[in-house]
Order: sequence, then C-alpha cells, then structure tokens
Amino acid sequence: MLTRLRVSGFKNLVDVDVRFGPFTCIAGANGTGKSNLFDAIHFLSALADQPLIAAALSVRDERGTSGDIRRLFHRVGDRYDEVLSFEAEMIVPYTGQDELGQTANATTTFLRYALELGYRENVDSVGPGLLEIRKEELTYIKRSDARRHLPFPHKHVWRDSALQGKGRTADFISTKADGGQVIIKQHQDGGSRGKPLSRSATNLPRTVLSTVNAAEAPTASLARREMQSWRLLQLEPSALRRPDSFVAPTMLGADGSHLASTLYRLGGTGGNGRTSGESREARTYVELANRLSQLIEDIWDVSVDRDEKRELLTLLVTDRDGTALPATALSDGTLRFLALAVLELDPASEGLICLEEPENGIHPERISAMLQLLQDIACDPDEPTGPDNPLRQVIINTHSPGVVRQVPDHSLLVAEMREMVRDERRFKGACFSPLPDTWRAKTSGETRAVPRGKVLAYLDPVPPGNETHPAAIGPSDGGGSRRDRRVIDREDFRPYLPGIPGLQ
Repeated sequence: MLTRLRVSGFKNLVDVDVRFGPFTCIAGANGTGKSNLFDAIHFLSALADQPLIAAALSVRDERGTSGDIRRLFHRVGDRYDEVLSFEAEMIVPYTGQDELGQTANATTTFLRYALELGYRENVDSVGPGLLEIRKEELTYIKRSDARRHLPFPHKHVWRDSALQGKGRTADFISTKADGGQVIIKQHQDGGSRGKPLSRSATNLPRTVLSTVNAAEAPTASLARREMQSWRLLQLEPSALRRPDSFVAPTMLGADGSHLASTLYRLGGTGGNGRTSGESREARTYVELANRLSQLIEDIWDVSVDRDEKRELLTLLVTDRDGTALPATALSDGTLRFLALAVLELDPASEGLICLEEPENGIHPERISAMLQLLQDIACDPDEPTGPDNPLRQVIINTHSPGVVRQVPDHSLLVAEMREMVRDERRFKGACFSPLPDTWRAKTSGETRAVPRGKVLAYLDPVPPGNETHPAAIGPSDGGGSRRDRRVIDREDFRPYLPGIPGLQ
C-alpha cells in the first residue's frame, strides 16, 4: 500500500508531495498532471522489475518519441532537470514469496524507498542516453511514528494488523560516497550481522531492489513484490471479451484479459463452473450477479461456460428472461464494471490499482454504483487486514463532474497547474490540492487547499431520484458523517448551489 509519494523532476511533477489513503480520486482538466502522477507510479513499479532503460521506455510518451529517455525529465525551455527523485512510503505484506517461490517474512512492514536517477550521454554509441543511479535507499519507519505517517482515518485494529514486525536499527539498502564514486549497499535483515553487499552505482543497469531475493533480503524482497503489484488498469474491451483456454492464467491482467479464467477460479471447479453447497466459492456468482444488477437491473445470473471439446472458458451473463449472453455481446461499460467486481471478490488480488476515467461507458445515473464498487475494492481501514480485507488501494483520475460530486470529500485531490520559480525561471508545475477541512488539508506539510471556485465547477446536480444510493449516503454509517460525506454535501458549498435536488 502506497501511503505517500514525493516526486521531483519527472515530467511536470516538481516538488510534488501526495499522501494516499485506501481510496483517492484525482480530478482535473486535461494536461494538469493527473496521468503523469500515474506514470510516476508505473515507473517505480517497472524499476522494481526491469532494467533502467526498459522501465523508462515502458512509460507513456505523449510526444511519441518513446526512444528518448530525456523526455522523462522536467524541462523549462531547452533546459532539463538533472535528477529524477522519488520517495515512496509503503506498507508491505508481512509474508509473501519471491519470484522463485521462496517464502519471505518481513522484519518490519512500514518502509520508505528513495531513488534518484541522473541522465548520462551515451558516449559509446549514437543511441539514446543512459540513466544512472545517484542514490537508492530502503529504510524503515518506526511504529511509534506510524500515526503521524498515516493521517487518513483508520482504527487501531487495522494499523496493528498492517504494521507488523520488530524494531530495526539499520537500513536495508543505503548509499555512500566513496572516493568520488557512489556505492549502493545491500544490508542483511539482521542489521549488523553479515557483511553488506556493495555495488558501484556508475554502471548499474538496474536498481539494487530489483535484484533482491527472499533468501538474502526478505524485507527488501517483499518491498520489491509490493512495488511490482502497483499497476495501471487499462481495461480493453477486446481483452475482456476473449474466452480463455483451460490452461490460461487465473489472475486478471492489466488489460482485463483472463476475466473468464479468473472468475472460474473464484467460482470453483465443478463441471458447470459451480461448486455445490453454501461455500464461499458457490456464493461468488450470486454476489457478482447482485453487484452487476446495480448497473443493469434485469441481470439474473453470472456464470462461466466450460467447453470440453474446445477447452475454452466463456463468461456468460443471464437476464431475467433466461437469455444467456456471452461476453462478446456485452457493452464495454458492463465488461469494465464486471472486471472490477471480480477484482473486488478476489482475495488474491492485492496492491495498488490505478484507473483512469472509470466513468467511461457508464450511464450518469450509474456512476454512483461504480464509485461504490471502487471504494469496496480498497481495504477497509476500520477492520483488520486479512483474506476478507486484503491490503488493497485504489487511485482513480477523472475530469467528470458526475464523479467529483459523489466521491467522499476527504478522498478528493484537485490537479491544477501553478506557477513556480526555480533558478530565476518561471514555469508551471502540477499541484494536487485537497479540500479544506479534510485530513489531507490538516496534514503538516500538505499543499494549500484548493480554492472553492475550482470545485464548484464540478458540482452540477445529482440525478433526481439517486440521492439515496449507498454511494451517495456513505458506506460506513448510513448517515453521511463527516468522514463519508460527498463533496456536494459540504456546508461550505451549499450556498452556491441553489436549486440542486436534495440540497433544499
């Protein structure tokens, strides 16, 4: 779980400092940095898995020059920043497996990862320039400081279950300058026990974190696995509609592939994709159909057809007239909603999910159902973590008024471009601002609250008759408490919104 991200020098992200809770909605106009923040998260995830150059080339390029590594650096005129810097605070699982299937147990689960990358011209060829590591560190955050580092509303039972392990007095990865060289040291989990493994950063092709394993560095290995789980969902209708073979992977892909095989795993292994009895697996299809009925009222059943002759699994949705529709006959919006509903039911799905414009393909009156689903995917900070409450979080971005007006006000960040000055040069950089009187605005060091006028532009009327939907009321207490109130429910905005249903 990513709880805080500091980024500087990456695209239009300069001195950006964003705190995250289980669910975050980032709203803003095009070109304000919403997608760039997602790109920064994706880049860090790729760096935990791939060489530096491969990770850089995997980042979205709005200019179409994917081979130019320098495009990642912030630029004013013809002058580029010299360093990309990242600092991520995260909660990692207490136990897990590395890529070789070896079990790792964390010394401590609350960690901070810092990375600085510089650009170096490639003097050996005419190819693109190179990235070099200037600093790499993996340190721990004391449990005694946890409340200060986790300012979003949560209960002790959640914090005690998420933050585990014993205290530590040494870093897991550190950086030291030695005779003009930068040395990256990988320390053993035992702190002072064992000699650290030292590497010169000059020609490192990848981060040290991306090379660790459970045997040598179990805590760093779990940090690596956590960062690898940060993914940007780009649900493609063609991938969602595709049937799966019997041997297909059973985890939903970032593009929505393997939806049928994932649901088949969750629903059991009976001949018709069902298990008998009242087991958790047997209830999966019923829960999924109930969830989908919030989007399409006449849904009766969701199942997976197992074709023994062709060895294919096909997703089926049955309406109240008994008509079974394969995935190929479903709308794009229905398929995306269904894929997210499957994610919500899958306890094996953990980590961070980034999703751009989740309202695409959804009727305005059903946006509240989508928002409720996204909040249900995220972990509940009032309950202990576990199989029924996996350590998941969701970050979405949008420019839709229909989304902004209905998200909890403490979950909203507004992206905008603000003027900055550096080295006597003026430029505009991305800024992510919270609403006044929310935990984000009250957190020490947070950027100033967003002006009222920026939010008012989003607050068009809630569709009549939709004011009592669970997402509009708030999922926890049924009464619209301060913690769960929507943006449109705030007292400081009501005087400016005459004639909106439900506000009189």
